[in-house]
Amino acid sequence: MLTALIGFAVLILLILCRVPIALAMGLVGFFGFAVERGLGFDNIFDFKWRVPLSMVTSHAVYTAREYGLSVIPLFILMGNLVGRSGLAGELYRAAYAWLGHKRGGLAMSTVLACGGFSAICGSSLATSATMSRVAIGPMREFKYADSLAAASIAAGGTLGILIPPSVILIIYGVFTETSIRELFAAGVIPGLIGILFYLAAVRYTVWRTPEAGPPGAVTPRAERWMALTGVSGVILLFILVMGGIYAGIFTPTEAAGVGAGGAFLIALYKRSLSPKILMDILRDTVRTSAMLFTILIGALALSSFITRTGFPAELGEWLAGLGVAPLMVIMAMMMVYVVLGMLLESLSMLLLTLPVFFPVVQALGLDPVWFGIVVVVVTEISLITPPVGLNVFVLSATVPDISTRTIFKGVTPFWAVDILRLVLLILVPSLSLWLPSLLYR
Repeated sequence: MLTALIGFAVLILLILCRVPIALAMGLVGFFGFAVERGLGFDNIFDFKWRVPLSMVTSHAVYTAREYGLSVIPLFILMGNLVGRSGLAGELYRAAYAWLGHKRGGLAMSTVLACGGFSAICGSSLATSATMSRVAIGPMREFKYADSLAAASIAAGGTLGILIPPSVILIIYGVFTETSIRELFAAGVIPGLIGILFYLAAVRYTVWRTPEAGPPGAVTPRAERWMALTGVSGVILLFILVMGGIYAGIFTPTEAAGVGAGGAFLIALYKRSLSPKILMDILRDTVRTSAMLFTILIGALALSSFITRTGFPAELGEWLAGLGVAPLMVIMAMMMVYVVLGMLLESLSMLLLTLPVFFPVVQALGLDPVWFGIVVVVVTEISLITPPVGLNVFVLSATVPDISTRTIFKGVTPFWAVDILRLVLLILVPSLSLWLPSLLYR
């Protein structure tokens, strides 16, 4: 156990020294594994050092060859194609047509559009960056407070890692060997609850400060229905991809391929592609996928080291000896995630903790699908939690005249309802497990 604790201390030190998280986890995993094997540092060219080296390379080869992981670049490609097809703007216009005339309606439209875009994107950062270009202009035109305008985008963007297809849910499923299609089904109801709670946060904000969200123009009823036709492509693509998974027609990987192909056809139909744009999309997809795979390789190396130390098993036995209720253990884990969320970005935080926490969850007999949803929700919170709040910094970079301080001030009600949603999902597991049990169990 002491070796594992020293390894974590070194890892945190490397991260604070701005060593890339993938490299930091890989180094700690490699050298920690070597220490556990009893290897000395006096001769690192010794033949025995091939064992930890083989461990790292085997994880790299596994990650590159694992068929299940091919779903990640395909869903990223689908999201990039959709983002360049103008569908985000059409989603926003459709939501605005129905809600824009209400006080705070443009911010609520932004939240709904973020939820819809998340359903075909799977990335929080991409959702925030795309919706900032679409929604910030109209809200400023109607003199919305910058804090509310930016917060609705930053918070709404967090839905991208929960509403399926979600890249983080895929990585969690692969890392923990949990069914991805069950995770996708489990994310639907918590995602819808998240949208409703964010709408409530907007209503609270404009109730407390009416001038923060003036009502927009009223859209005639006929135009409202016409606006919905503009999002038919998004709806059909979502039904095709997720419906195919839920019905058992496609595996998640096959559905990702179908989704990427469908998004490509939509982009061609809308004439939004050119050779240069297509190359930019492919380049961005490769860059993002390579980043995720590199982090995953580092996390697998760290997991091998942590598992070899026996730390997760000892921690589970220690908790069992305390006689603490599983609910209290989960609450303690969530507090750790909230604190780590102030220092680390979401994926790194997830992969850093799973080697320790997931074996404990298994030992307690808790459902891994439910735990995956809870972990992703608390990861959502980290995206808007100071001082890191990655979504906030992405938005600040996209709209540089809005300070991060202003955005963090605006997201406070959204952060509060996220905590409420997290507690609700922990106390009522059926909110996450009802749909998977209905479809697959």
